[in-house]
Amino acid sequence: MIDQLQDLKERLRRFAEERDWDQYHSPKNLAMALIVEAAELVEHFQWITLEQSQSLTDDKKTEVEAELADILIYLVRIADKLDVDLYRAALAKLQNNSEKYPVDQVRGLSKKYNEYP
Repeated sequence: MIDQLQDLKERLRRFAEERDWDQYHSPKNLAMALIVEAAELVEHFQWITLEQSQSLTDDKKTEVEAELADILIYLVRIADKLDVDLYRAALAKLQNNSEKYPVDQVRGLSKKYNEYP
């Protein structure tokens, strides 16, 4: 996984450099693009039921996959620009969340961490 993220980061960096797009890839612009792509992902689920969202048609799943790829691309580019190790950051966040949401207190519940006894 780490090697794959590193490979993706380097490929995206090269892709932008070859097209002279790096000049547009500020963290601000990339964050804005990320949100646009996230909104495009949400559009696929707007107005459908929970059940429908769990059993997408092949065509719809392909469209959702493309949006998820766009989100990942922008996320990796932002992390690259800010020199953030996404894998390490995700592991740290998972550890933090496991402390905020102990299994014995939250299993099967969906409250915010400060709403538990």
